[in-house]
Amino acid sequence: MAINEWRAIASFAKAVELGSIRRAAAAQGVTPQATSQAIAQLEAHLGVRLLHRTTRSLALTDEGQRFLEATQPALAALERALSQVREAKDEIAGPLRIAAPRSAFVGILMPLLDEFCGRHPAVQPDVQLDDGRSNWVLDRIDVGFRIGASAADGVIARRLFPVQLMICAAPAYLQRHGAPKSLDDLAQHRCSVFRHPATGQVLPWHLLVDGEVVQRHVVPALSTNDAELELQAALAGQVLAQIANLSGAAHIRAGRLVPLLLQHMTDDIGVHLYYGSRAAQPRRVRAFIDLALQRLVDSPLHVLSPKELQQAARARRPRPPRRA
Repeated sequence: MAINEWRAIASFAKAVELGSIRRAAAAQGVTPQATSQAIAQLEAHLGVRLLHRTTRSLALTDEGQRFLEATQPALAALERALSQVREAKDEIAGPLRIAAPRSAFVGILMPLLDEFCGRHPAVQPDVQLDDGRSNWVLDRIDVGFRIGASAADGVIARRLFPVQLMICAAPAYLQRHGAPKSLDDLAQHRCSVFRHPATGQVLPWHLLVDGEVVQRHVVPALSTNDAELELQAALAGQVLAQIANLSGAAHIRAGRLVPLLLQHMTDDIGVHLYYGSRAAQPRRVRAFIDLALQRLVDSPLHVLSPKELQQAARARRPRPPRRA
């Protein structure tokens, strides 16, 4: 049934309930002329007269009485459904669908979820971790995180913080193999590369050279499609790796990883939060967006300052052995 017919039936029922077309129009926020016209169109569509109308009163015809009795249950069910949706929109409860990268993002997302669910235990997060491009519409995602550009047209994107890509090694690696002094020295070192889980493509290192970001392929001593395994291999002293601050910041601060060749670090891409129009969002979605922005925009927890990087590069690198 077309929406104008629903409105006409609702106008008819409201006029009977309130005993006046004028009062029905006021209750529905329309003009009396619009309400009278809607009822007249409904009668013409059905081919029967539903109301006896005078300037001061109205009364149901026999056909109008039967029609009202037949439509009242459906109208009441529709009103209940509308009321439930309105109430749910203002309640911080229900499912919350979140999409995020699988690689190196659990450590960022889990503290946020822990805090949010502690505040709002009636929310049920449904988290999809995927390094591919999620279909924001088909997967009914409420809030998404993405490294780089937004995942879909028509989606609002907010940049949270930059992704710092740094060449890193564990002190144990540097003790055994020394540190590269230039990019050309990388050919003499055990490097790791990351293979994109969705495409299988080996990703080059992104490096800053003469003020421009360039892509450089290195000969791999290790290749993997798992960011956590690559991180653990670097921590174990097996390889040099290009590590992002998403997973490496805490290890650099603790001295478990040493940043190298900092002049070639890049931070041109960022972590983004994306979502649909805030105007039509349930409160649970708006509340999660607000918390994510509060905790993650330019977060000092996840972004290493230039001072921190320089101190880590100087303080944690093992000194060369003294000559006899």
